[in-house]
Amino acid sequence: MNRSSRPITPEQLQLTLASGAITATRRKRRKRLVLRRPRLWSAIILLLLWLAGVMVYQTHKPLPPGLSMESPAYKVDKVDFWQDLTYQDSSGAQAREEQILPRMLEIIEESRQFLVIDLFLFNGYTHTDQQFPAVSRKLTDKLLAHKAAYPGMEIVFITDEVNTNYGSAPNALLEKMKAAGIKVILTDVDDLRDSTPAYSAVWRTFIQWFGQSGTGWIPNLMASGGPDITARSYLKLLNVKANHRKVVLSENTALISSGNVHDASAYHSNIALEVQGPILADILQSEQAAANLSGAGPLLSKQPDFGKPAATAGGSPLEVRYLTEGKVYKYALEGIASAGPGDVIWMGMFYLADDGIIDALLAADARGAEVRLLLDPNQNAFGRDKIGIPNRPVAMELDQKSAGNILIRWYNTGKEQYHSKLMFIAKASGDSIILGGSTNFTTRNLDDYNLENNLFVSVPRGQPLYADMEGYFNRLWNNEGAEYSLPFKEYQSELTWIKYMIYRIQTRLGFTTF
Repeated sequence: MNRSSRPITPEQLQLTLASGAITATRRKRRKRLVLRRPRLWSAIILLLLWLAGVMVYQTHKPLPPGLSMESPAYKVDKVDFWQDLTYQDSSGAQAREEQILPRMLEIIEESRQFLVIDLFLFNGYTHTDQQFPAVSRKLTDKLLAHKAAYPGMEIVFITDEVNTNYGSAPNALLEKMKAAGIKVILTDVDDLRDSTPAYSAVWRTFIQWFGQSGTGWIPNLMASGGPDITARSYLKLLNVKANHRKVVLSENTALISSGNVHDASAYHSNIALEVQGPILADILQSEQAAANLSGAGPLLSKQPDFGKPAATAGGSPLEVRYLTEGKVYKYALEGIASAGPGDVIWMGMFYLADDGIIDALLAADARGAEVRLLLDPNQNAFGRDKIGIPNRPVAMELDQKSAGNILIRWYNTGKEQYHSKLMFIAKASGDSIILGGSTNFTTRNLDDYNLENNLFVSVPRGQPLYADMEGYFNRLWNNEGAEYSLPFKEYQSELTWIKYMIYRIQTRLGFTTF
């Protein structure tokens, strides 16, 4: 009897049936996987298309009404220039000249009808191993005292969500203002365009719906002495968008500054321009637009009367415009493009990293204009070391592409920053140009992403403001009385090429803090 004719035992039959069942099950699973794969890839493709659509829309969508504005040109008799400087005196000791906060306090004291204050950084948070002057408390106390002295006066304080750690913890100073009847507005910047679209598309799709509030549990990397932060607040922070404006406005005057009233920024060098007249109505209108982002309603119960523009035939020597967001970019490029032989472009800048501005400076140099850049070395941020990006690689690029014609010096910083944002184009003939305020010359600051504000001034030679500009830059450039600035080579090394590559990768991907 051969093996094939032997009867099948029950055990063999059971194994055969089980094997067949397993094989059939495996076939069904493979079939289901084959069917699922197209569905999975379809879902992935749809998600990528959705994220791409979000990226395109959120970087090109219409701006909210009232943003990126330029006021009409106004003729005025004067514009005041204020400065803060930290430097080493002739003995090597740290010296400090402070004009901006004292002038802010005077504006508050002189006001009787209203105050609208918009400041990006406003808190007393510092790293635990650091001590700074309590400037934020000083301004708070002044506002509280003024509100108590004039209880019917309207005071509005606008600021960025960074000062509440993006909703992780209340700001004690802002809470005191609220309790005293001061209107506090935290700017909701979600409706602004996205400057880090690859990340923001993911955040808008999956994360924003959960909010930021709650008990913080992650250490505060911005200030170790500050409150802990929730993970959701950190995730919002990574969008890197802000109300970066800095202005103090009353019925009498407006001060537009590069400086924050922020303890850890107290020693920074900054500039401010102050103006009066009908242009104040435009400044108030631009602040109303910022407040509208948060649905805050009217800033003031009654529109103030700032008077009528001066007649041009009267001979008021200065012309001013108030600019916000992308209009700062427009006037910066136009100003640089107007410079030619015999003109000097002075720039005192915390961050310089916009390709349009870089190309414009190189073109001005090629036309025969003299370009002099005084830059922060990007050595530290609030007492913590940095690696020099973006200014050092940008300076290297400008130096090489201009064959050394563009002159560059570094502000001699200690533990502070040269935080100014000022351009002065001294014309050989005709009116010179001043552009100063909150705006760094970077794409994020110039190209309608952040909220920004600057004052544009056209000034003839012989005016006090012209002398102020010339004196400011000559003093720092030529080290008149102290070592304010250092030679270009001081912050250049073989590593600068590596930093240049990092800088370019960052800017291409949009993953920057500048």
